Amino acid sequence: MSVVESLSPRPGLRVLVTAGANGIGLAIARAFQEAGARVHVCDIDTQALAVLPDGITHTVADVSREADVVRLFQEAVRLGGLDVVVNNAGIAGPTAGIDEIDDKTWAHTIDINLNGQYRVAHRAAPLLRDSQGLLLNLASVAGRLGFAYRTPYAASKWGVVGLTKSLACELGPEGVRVNAILPGIVRGPRIEKVIEDRAAKRGISYAEMEQENLAKVSMRRMVEPTDIAAMALFLSAPGGANISGQALSVCANVESL
Repeated sequence: MSVVESLSPRPGLRVLVTAGANGIGLAIARAFQEAGARVHVCDIDTQALAVLPDGITHTVADVSREADVVRLFQEAVRLGGLDVVVNNAGIAGPTAGIDEIDDKTWAHTIDINLNGQYRVAHRAAPLLRDSQGLLLNLASVAGRLGFAYRTPYAASKWGVVGLTKSLACELGPEGVRVNAILPGIVRGPRIEKVIEDRAAKRGISYAEMEQENLAKVSMRRMVEPTDIAAMALFLSAPGGANISGQALSVCANVESL
């Protein structure tokens, strides 16, 4: 196999993407389908699920609910097994000072962003052992940097990186690779809401907050959902066969948050 050939995933991969009906998850699902994979996604957005590209199957599921995750895997294994599981589901959580966040809001963010990834990994591990497959956990640059007024989000994403590195050590001897992708400021509705909330918290305009954020990125630009999808494809390709236990930033070099 040439180096160029090693950069493309083999056709026929069986792929599961959580929160795959919108944003980064949808970009990843589409990219795998275009590469010849069979793709199953879950999401809580039933309207978005109804307009998925033809051929992508789906389950309505919330990863914070164990029963939903059980049902998700019952339906996803109709692919005949799984080669790649993309643990993408997550929420932004609150924008507030630590003394302003209530227990329920904190717990909800952790339950989706970190416990949800555990629930998926728990069910995925036996299937990935069978296929000697790949688990991809979506974290964030907030999983390597401090993030004022976004502590539940940052804490959950640091937790995802720890989960990733631990599972890579645990599952590696059985042929399973585990990596985390750490997106930076990804263009789309979610970051727009985050910028809006942080601007309100700081008492400045949206434009000022956006420029302040970009000033902390050495390339002075946002990344696109397709940039994250490209990394997911590379890690699933033969060229990524010896990459495991890594927290890989796709962020245009975010230096601080």
